[in-house]
Amino acid sequence: KAFVTSSNLRKHEKTHTGEKPYTCHLCGKAFTQSSNLREHERTHTGEKPYICHLCGKAFVQSSCLRKHEKTHTGEKPYTCHLCGKGFVTRSNLRQHERIHTGEKPYKCHLCGKAFLQSCNLREHERTHSGEKPYTCHLCGKDFVQSSYLREHERTHTGEEPYTCHLCGKAFVTSSNLRKHEKTHTGEKPFTCHLCGKGFVIRSSLREHERIHTGEKPYTCHLCGKAFLQNSYLREHERTHTGEKPYKCLLCGKAFVRRSCLKRHEKTHTGEKPYTCHQCGKAFVTSSHLRKHEKTHTGKKPYICHLCGKGFVTRSDLLEHERIHIGEKPYACHLCGKAFVTSSDLRDHEGTHTAEKPYTCLPCGKAFVTNSDLRDHEGTHSNSSE
Repeated sequence: KAFVTSSNLRKHEKTHTGEKPYTCHLCGKAFTQSSNLREHERTHTGEKPYICHLCGKAFVQSSCLRKHEKTHTGEKPYTCHLCGKGFVTRSNLRQHERIHTGEKPYKCHLCGKAFLQSCNLREHERTHSGEKPYTCHLCGKDFVQSSYLREHERTHTGEEPYTCHLCGKAFVTSSNLRKHEKTHTGEKPFTCHLCGKGFVIRSSLREHERIHTGEKPYTCHLCGKAFLQNSYLREHERTHTGEKPYKCLLCGKAFVRRSCLKRHEKTHTGEKPYTCHQCGKAFVTSSHLRKHEKTHTGKKPYICHLCGKGFVTRSDLLEHERIHIGEKPYACHLCGKAFVTSSDLRDHEGTHTAEKPYTCLPCGKAFVTNSDLRDHEGTHSNSSE
């Protein structure tokens, strides 16, 4: 491998020797370069010395600032010669080119798994070591990745810095914004080579491919349970800690997942933004709409391999499979009673608190469970007939 400068060559040579002469005096972590040590030390101090003169946003690294500044200009000077796609940085172009070549040059020496990017390898290595070097200065929670820490910090601030220029919808992460933008274009550039299904983002394709392979690479270090997605693991870990980081600003109720908070907030407003184009029925969440749309087709693509029963959604299949194995993964932290589904646990928790979070919009009556609310709403429709 060839390099432009001798310093880059020396840096590269240390990847062969494993030499890491620069050590953090606070946590003992070692680094190949002094510059990497200085950047790491900022994770302890919270220092972000590189500030954008256009918007005031601050960064740990100068390279991150330069990359950010190009978001103001829209400049993408690095172009892929194979497909013509433009990129803000040379490193992003190199990462993209590996999609065409299939190259995964960064390999874990413990398990042999290979990665497109060195940062992905470093994150993966932490699944072996359990290291979580990024700490929230507000609540003390530790994270594997700096991006997870930044996302978490927004649960304290409520910040949604990434806005869609087409519809104005705001997002906590840039990846969620990019995913959303493709809903305007209908673009699904990532295709499964086994079944032909298309996906908006690469991570969704990778998650889908695990359905074919059965791979569950994310394992809980407390109970050993394995998951398809890292996000599922993070949510599961909260069942051990009891953490509910997403808090409603109107009533103070806290939730394990952001999606649960968003759904809850709509109970205050009565908003149901997702409408079925076939029958006009409206829903609080897009997942409920997608599930409903399958009732029009009659399609049940998820089949239980034990009894052959078909289901509209994967989550319905997973819940059904627990009946066969007797698994009840959702336990009440107050009395220890366990449940097959998280919704059953939430309903049960309401019996301890006397909380009635489900409110009928026409008459204002409140209920402990969503199913009780739906039964009650039927009395309004029956009386109007």
